[in-house]
Amino acid sequence: MSSSEHEIPEDCLYAPTHEWARMERGRLLIGITDYAQSELSDVVYLEFPEVGSTLEAGQELGIVESVKAVSDFFAPVAGEVAAIHQVLSEHPEWVNEDPYGRGWMVALIPEDTESLDTLLSPDEYRKHVEECADK
Repeated sequence: MSSSEHEIPEDCLYAPTHEWARMERGRLLIGITDYAQSELSDVVYLEFPEVGSTLEAGQELGIVESVKAVSDFFAPVAGEVAAIHQVLSEHPEWVNEDPYGRGWMVALIPEDTESLDTLLSPDEYRKHVEECADK
């Protein structure tokens, strides 16, 4: 599957580990990308960190369990967990149906906004997905 077959919004930044991040009202919303959810298949369970937890970039942010696999997802930047999308525990299918909207998972308050510069642009992420798909 090519990156053109996956939604990659222009208003998000991306981690090489297939998390997306978008600043909204001073918080960084984070979820897994369309590519990641399609690779996992039907999401059935999610596990989140506690609100108030402080995480380093690359640290495990939670667990996504699907009918195919159990996978970690990671903090794209360092920060404090401001909120979790608790309703996803009742509607994990939203991660598959709307990964960049109702399927957001965690909101972080970034340690510093300059760290966002380490993430991939939409174009860079498209190339990364192409490389992953070719493997």
